[in-house]
Amino acid sequence: MKILIAADLNFPVINGVSTFTRNLAHGLAARGHEVLVIAPSQTGKRYKEVDGNYVVTRTTAIPLPLYQNIRASLTPMREVKKIIDEFDPDVIHIQMLMWIGQAAMKYGNKVGIPIVSTNHAMPENLMDNLKLLAPLARPINYMLRDYGRRFHSKADFVTMPTQSAIGMFRIAEKMTVPMKAVSNGIDLSRFTTDKAPAEIYKKYDLPTDTPIVTYVGRTDAEKHIWALVKAFDRALKHVKAHLLIVGDGSDAENLRALVAELGIGKSVTFAGRVPEEDLAPLHRVGTIFAMPSPMELQSIATLEAMASGKPVVAVDAGALGELCHSDVNGFLCEQDNDEEIGDAIVKIIKDPALQKRFSEASLKIARENDLDYTLDQFIAIYEDVIK
Repeated sequence: MKILIAADLNFPVINGVSTFTRNLAHGLAARGHEVLVIAPSQTGKRYKEVDGNYVVTRTTAIPLPLYQNIRASLTPMREVKKIIDEFDPDVIHIQMLMWIGQAAMKYGNKVGIPIVSTNHAMPENLMDNLKLLAPLARPINYMLRDYGRRFHSKADFVTMPTQSAIGMFRIAEKMTVPMKAVSNGIDLSRFTTDKAPAEIYKKYDLPTDTPIVTYVGRTDAEKHIWALVKAFDRALKHVKAHLLIVGDGSDAENLRALVAELGIGKSVTFAGRVPEEDLAPLHRVGTIFAMPSPMELQSIATLEAMASGKPVVAVDAGALGELCHSDVNGFLCEQDNDEEIGDAIVKIIKDPALQKRFSEASLKIARENDLDYTLDQFIAIYEDVIK
């Protein structure tokens, strides 16, 4: 098949959507399909590049306010139309309902190309970064959800990463097109339970004799990392530990200020944005993986940590309950309840037997989200909509 993926967020942007898009493109191309990704330019100007075994065509773009390292193509219709005409895909897979996604949907519908649309976003993810609009959050979220319903209704098939995501979006009862939960999946071969190499501890100045709590992901406001920082401060009163925060975003400076205010700077490492090859070993340095974000439609970072054998402390919100099963592979805590999150961290650190049990359960759950199975499902969906 010739598969065109429309991706407003794509590597080198680091987040769940871009990671999934890249994994999907690599996986489909490895199975013999011809894959072309349309994504915003990283220089501002249009160009093409080869990412391993598939091609990325970059459209004219500008920096997007509020988010670091993200560029947007605001008027890409002419470029998208030309790319689609030249590539002549059998199917289009849209990853976001932003500008490139909108253009691909509109033109794909016009020329009769089958379209699969995946929703990765929640309106609240945007609203947490627009604090001035907080009083209007409820009606704006409703309008954005309704727009999402109308957008996805134009596709031939809709997917979301989890069944929880479908319920959270609250559009299933209004959708007339087929809809299915399909895991983002991860390449399990990249992640192991082996001890992280000594060089990674040295590179990021991490202690080798202290339990490490890790967070990997964007440090934007909607991730609620402040709750993890406060929880970790509570945990330090009962156990010796170190907090590793991997990733960058709009709330990073506020988090650094909070760490300084709490006086725990020596026990916290902000690694910032790290090279791709460092992500897997950094997952392995931790004793516990923590995810305080209440708006995860799945959480690839949590899956990666579980595939590395890590117990999980997460909030009971979004779709995290499908990955973190309380008292099975970790603990689910009330959203923003730093006392409960801190207690969960302490309990796991103090109990090596519990760590071992949670680790084994995390590995088992992660295996159910193998990228190969995800690829099987999407190929079947493509074939079905083409028919």
